[in-house]
Amino acid sequence: MMAMMMLVIVSVAMGTVGLLAFLWSVSAKQYDDLDGAAVRVLLDDNDEIG
Repeated sequence: MMAMMMLVIVSVAMGTVGLLAFLWSVSAKQYDDLDGAAVRVLLDDNDEIG
């Protein structure tokens, strides 16, 4: 029974940490420009090399 209680506490703590990380990323505007990174991969910027 003690192991079950420990697993419940650990899973709730991990869920809380994940939720807080998600809320931080939303408040830091990490999801504002979803297409920008996809387009930057396709750009050919050879000017910066060498």
